[in-house]
Amino acid sequence: MTLKNRCGWCTSDPEYIAYHDNEWGVPIKNDQALFEMLVLESFQAGLSWITILKKRENFRSAFNQFDYNKIAKYDQSKVEELMQNKGIVRNHMKIEATIKNAKAFSAIQNAHGSFSRYIWSFVNHKPIVNRYKKLTDVPAQTVISKTMAKSLKENGFSFMGPITCYAFMQATGMVNDHLTSCFKHPDNL
Repeated sequence: MTLKNRCGWCTSDPEYIAYHDNEWGVPIKNDQALFEMLVLESFQAGLSWITILKKRENFRSAFNQFDYNKIAKYDQSKVEELMQNKGIVRNHMKIEATIKNAKAFSAIQNAHGSFSRYIWSFVNHKPIVNRYKKLTDVPAQTVISKTMAKSLKENGFSFMGPITCYAFMQATGMVNDHLTSCFKHPDNL
């Protein structure tokens, strides 16, 4: 069996490997899937991605499979229920932000026809393929992620700053930051 070269952040954890190999950097255009990544990335702020990844199924269950229409209607009793759920990250501000973001997400859908059309416009509707050789070359944020964060904030989003937006862009394939040595980099496929 040939050992595959992966990005340096990908640990030996099977869940991390599966995420790296099958999801990270793959373009997502589906609104439901985009909302899921928005929620997960906002909860990840200040934590490691593996923490969120290991709780992903619990998040799906707790947040109605990331149905933004249902989440937008959550009330205070639902917030309290989520705060008791040990399977997710129990952060009151992030839970409240998720409800607020679900409402803002729907408003953007109504204004643009889809959230995907709006969010992908930041990269002219096609992935940016970077060619970084080392992890230290990969930025934490870019001019585009700063512009996206500003627009999201103006549209009512919370917990979506420029660093979180860049992580979201990487996760949803808006940018492909697989290292040039990684088997998943487009030049190696």
